[in-house]
Amino acid sequence: MLLRLAGIVNESVVDGPGIRMVVFVQGCPHNCFGCHNPNSHDPAGGYESSTKDIVAALPDGKLVSGLTFSGGEPFTQAKALVIVAAAAKKKGLSIVTYTGYLFEKILEMGAKDPDVLKLLQFTDILVDGPFEQERRNLELAFRGSDNQRLIDVAASFRQGSVVEWQDPVWRYT
Repeated sequence: MLLRLAGIVNESVVDGPGIRMVVFVQGCPHNCFGCHNPNSHDPAGGYESSTKDIVAALPDGKLVSGLTFSGGEPFTQAKALVIVAAAAKKKGLSIVTYTGYLFEKILEMGAKDPDVLKLLQFTDILVDGPFEQERRNLELAFRGSDNQRLIDVAASFRQGSVVEWQDPVWRYT
């Protein structure tokens, strides 16, 4: 299956906890003013890659501990990303997904599109909400504006409401 990508970074320390491989998908309906990756907005931009090639490039989980989906908007290509996410989980990688949608909206979308729900279920930490330039905060871990939440997806499903993720290493002061 093909994905439209803006790019791949093999090692990042700013896109979630630990050292992570980052898949930047191409195409974003949010077009947030001040977005750090505006070249990813055009759904016809970027380049095509196969899920097979991305799966083959996944790290072994020794140095790189996770996979991050960013963008663009990952949930617009949920079907293909589910394939990559399943392979990453088999390798023991954690998954962080960045989205301009709110968690609650993704649940609504997932009720109509099972691949959206599957991608959410594979996600360990969801960074949700659009970037808001007027709420930009460079002191926040793994997000750009203070309206965005770091959500512990598994705990949120267990509790039936949003549970914010807390990393004992980072200090949010």
